[in-house]
Amino acid sequence: MQLVKSTRDTLLRPLQIVSGIVERRHTMPILANILIRKNGESVSFLSTDTEVQITTLADIGSGPEEAGTTVAARKLLDILRALPESGDVTMTLLNKRLTVQSGKSRFALQTLAAEEFPTVSVADSYNATVTLPQKTLKHLFNMVHFAMAQQDIRYYLNGLLLVLDGNNVIAVATDGHRLAFAQVTAEQQFERQEVIIPRKTILELQRLLEESDDEVRLDIAASQVKLTFADIELVSKLVEGKFPDYTRVIPKGYKNDFTIGREELLRSLQRAAIMTSDKFKGVRCMISPGSMKISSTNADQEEAVEELEIDYGGDTIDIGFNVTYLLDVLNNLKCDQVNIALGDSNSSALMSIPDNGDFKYVVMPMRI
Repeated sequence: MQLVKSTRDTLLRPLQIVSGIVERRHTMPILANILIRKNGESVSFLSTDTEVQITTLADIGSGPEEAGTTVAARKLLDILRALPESGDVTMTLLNKRLTVQSGKSRFALQTLAAEEFPTVSVADSYNATVTLPQKTLKHLFNMVHFAMAQQDIRYYLNGLLLVLDGNNVIAVATDGHRLAFAQVTAEQQFERQEVIIPRKTILELQRLLEESDDEVRLDIAASQVKLTFADIELVSKLVEGKFPDYTRVIPKGYKNDFTIGREELLRSLQRAAIMTSDKFKGVRCMISPGSMKISSTNADQEEAVEELEIDYGGDTIDIGFNVTYLLDVLNNLKCDQVNIALGDSNSSALMSIPDNGDFKYVVMPMRI
């Protein structure tokens, strides 16, 4: 039975959308596959790792019949990428084999039954619904994603805290050494609630969300979040656990602060980072009236020194930082200037965008 007939690129797009979460190595071999279901002209493509599930639709079905199968995601994707851009592609299901044909090229792939595919069950009801432009949600995640932990035993840090409060949608991420906070305003009003979205889901959404004004609908349940945008539906389990109280981490009332060009500071830190080692990424910052001196050394007694002029009249502070944490935030911001506020050499630093309360970045000092 012929399942699909379309151009290569039309077929490639839905496969690229769903294949991002497919694990190469999994205890369940069928999870290396994607589920393809045809209902007349409408064909759905679905992938899952049991935690996250992505579904997308395309009107590329051939014939009125209904059918379903699962096939290896990577192989199918590699085949389509390797085919010529011009010419139609057909996919035919016969005797548990999926045949992909284009011109004089033909590939026969093993399949597993659609009924055996373990899909994530979607929640019956949701506590809250948020509607935002895609580019707004993408921007919100972009502002904080780099501070998420990776494989931390405090599993609730391996994700992003999403807070609904009044008409604010807030995103917070921390790995225990630094914390990023960003917020956007929605047209709706919400009762306050907090959920932790897994790291893998956030990274996948950054790939899928577009810089467009088209809306994304975010439905939040007790243990699940569902995002619907364009022709994509993404369902993800939430991380259980209590996220740290970010309001206590963000310093208030620091009197030692100055504003500096983002690009200028970024370039100086990049140069200083050259003299750090893989094991020790520390840089020393000497802040005194009118001057910021950045220095780094390594085990070979090599040294880098950068000096910047700043408009500053506060206390002299000698403080050390992991340079990676500073580079992450400066590379991610798109503003011309950043504001840096300091307490003393043992207190965390607060970085923000001048005249903008919607973004804050807290970084802990380190001993140099």
